[in-house]
Amino acid sequence: MGARGIAAKTALYGMLVGLAFILSYVEAMIPLPLPIPGVKLGLANLVTVVGLYTVGAAGAAAVSLIRIVLVGLTFGNTFSMLYGLAGGAVSLLLMLPAKKQGWFDQTGVSILGGVGHNVGQLVVAAWVTRTAGVFYYLPFLMVAGCVAGAVIGLLGGLVTARIEKAVSGPGGGPGRRECETSSKESERETARTAPGAGRGDDRCC
Repeated sequence: MGARGIAAKTALYGMLVGLAFILSYVEAMIPLPLPIPGVKLGLANLVTVVGLYTVGAAGAAAVSLIRIVLVGLTFGNTFSMLYGLAGGAVSLLLMLPAKKQGWFDQTGVSILGGVGHNVGQLVVAAWVTRTAGVFYYLPFLMVAGCVAGAVIGLLGGLVTARIEKAVSGPGGGPGRRECETSSKESERETARTAPGAGRGDDRCC
């Protein structure tokens, strides 16, 4: 990977982290008037889904981890980081095999991740409160995870397509054009230096 490729990848990671941080802040500023605790819009999970399809599993995990830590340090607390880490881990563990094996499309993978995120946070809530009564909310949170995951999956498909188009660029992207140019130059150099390449021209003269 050349310097341009490294710079593009670094910029992509920075954009994903920044977008995840902003969406987390927006989500925190929009409380949902629902009697069920733990129900959220899941806007930050949009970046996790997009990252999974653009920078891979390791990249998506890194972006998610950075986002959770930054959010916890700025407008959260230790418990919010704990809930976020649990939800993010379960979500990724469910989405990774689903994507790799091709079980679902991007929307289906996102729905699976939304449900897994809520389940992970509910497990932490049961551990913190030392009671299994919180699992009463599990059916409601699973429905909420499906709805939010479907919306995030649809939006994620659009964002992923835009990012891939921006990274590849018109005509296959700069990386492809550089490879084609380099290949043509190599062929010309080989033709000039090949044995007997110039003797035929001398005979013609």
